[in-house]
Amino acid sequence: MSYSIATLLTRNLHDVFGENDPARRRAAIDEIFTEDCVFYDPSRNVYRGRDEIDRVAGAIRATHPDFRYQPIAGPEELGNVGRVQWVSGRPGEAPAYAGTDFIIARDGRIAALYLFFDKLP
Repeated sequence: MSYSIATLLTRNLHDVFGENDPARRRAAIDEIFTEDCVFYDPSRNVYRGRDEIDRVAGAIRATHPDFRYQPIAGPEELGNVGRVQWVSGRPGEAPAYAGTDFIIARDGRIAALYLFFDKLP
């Protein structure tokens, strides 16, 4: 299946990094990421393939299971790339951190994901 860049960005935020259920998270990863996908994080770590993205997304959720990701602006698209800015924290509290997800899409799936941490708005 092929998805728009806006849909990929939104699903990555909520269905992958925001999902606590491992089976639903993995199903989303298999749907929206290419088999040879790559995830780059701000610590300069590089995660290759769906299994690694699943592992790191699960590890992040385990440290903050009650945090929610909220876009602070709509996804932006340009050609085969896109970005979305977001904040995260416990519902009803001030955001704990902010970031920008930048993706490169191929055939309607995420081929590369770059995470940047931002200053809180």
